[in-house]
Amino acid sequence: MKITIVGGGIGGLSLALALHQRGLACEVFETVPEVRELGVGITLLPHAMRELAALGLQPQLEAVGIANEESVFFNRFGQFIYREPRGRHAGYALPELGIPRGKLHRLLYEAALARLGAGAIHTDHRCTGVQQDERGATVHFTQTSSGAALPSVQADVVIACDGVNSAVRCQFYPEEKVAFAGINTWRGVTRYKPILTGRSYMRVGSIDTGKMVIYPIVDKLDDAGNQLVNWVAEIQQGKAVMNDWNREGDRKDFLDIFKDWRFPWLDVPALIANAEQILEYPMVDKDPVPQWTFGRVTLLGDAAHPMYPRGSNGSAQALIDGRVLAEQLASHGGDGQAALLAYEKLRLAPTANIVLTNRSVPPDFINIKVDELSGGKPFANIDALISQQELREISENYKKVAGFSLDSQKSG
Repeated sequence: MKITIVGGGIGGLSLALALHQRGLACEVFETVPEVRELGVGITLLPHAMRELAALGLQPQLEAVGIANEESVFFNRFGQFIYREPRGRHAGYALPELGIPRGKLHRLLYEAALARLGAGAIHTDHRCTGVQQDERGATVHFTQTSSGAALPSVQADVVIACDGVNSAVRCQFYPEEKVAFAGINTWRGVTRYKPILTGRSYMRVGSIDTGKMVIYPIVDKLDDAGNQLVNWVAEIQQGKAVMNDWNREGDRKDFLDIFKDWRFPWLDVPALIANAEQILEYPMVDKDPVPQWTFGRVTLLGDAAHPMYPRGSNGSAQALIDGRVLAEQLASHGGDGQAALLAYEKLRLAPTANIVLTNRSVPPDFINIKVDELSGGKPFANIDALISQQELREISENYKKVAGFSLDSQKSG
């Protein structure tokens, strides 16, 4: 069976490695001319780590990441709301890691080169479309760097891992557009002293009045013990114009929202002002669709189920997709089309549920709920507003939907 993977991001490369583990050959075609360590931070939750550990990458990831000890929630006045242990500190077998996204991609890319061979990984290939008939599929490419046509590739099955703006998905859903609900985000990294435990994942504020997600991704940058701290600023505004994810962010566009966020344990304006890099993104997803598989072609990761980047679930679900699809392709005796349909049946409904949950009851619903109960004002006592048990239930319900509750990881 000749398997072609369109897209060499986290989803495409993890699929390639999972296929290789099961004795199935494939080729990966990536758009960028050169793979570089780009982007800011990413959190690898236990269900993502389980997939990466199964690919043999756990030691390398732990060597470059920071294992979170806790997740902590505050309102925009810096008042404590809720805390829970994370990763191994919460009883999981695997850690929850904060890591530069580029480092994760680099590790996957180098593993794919080493295991599949350089001849199986092709860069500078932009997919322009797929045709198929009863004999096979033909994937068409142009060279990203020049725009010149490249030789088409013949395949038995094609897996589109080409992201939220997937060219392959567009063939089957040509009228579809991303869903934007007025939430814009800015992502940055800043050299900063350790905050709280130095291994704390923090959510501060809520999207209605401004929210920050903050966690460290590189430890001990210098003799002063500074870390590289990843942060995401978010706000929802009714008439907001969608940010452009193709350009760098400007701190002037959002710094005023957080100008008074100075707490004994954190100076948010300083965190933003001293950022080494800022990128802007709109918070977008797409409505769940009824079908990913069309004959010899299927979708994976953000090409299949683009979701709000809440709860660190986009990459985790792509990793799970890759393992499930590899299992199906290995177990269907060479019947690639049947394997694609079996994969879709297993993954379509669970990921659709996460897409919808990330819109309505994301992990930071804890902060939204507290703001609602307090009228968006400082409170005298959090326990007088809502109990810690009620807050814990909100957190645990999200973990169950996303597939990384402690019970699911033990049984899985």
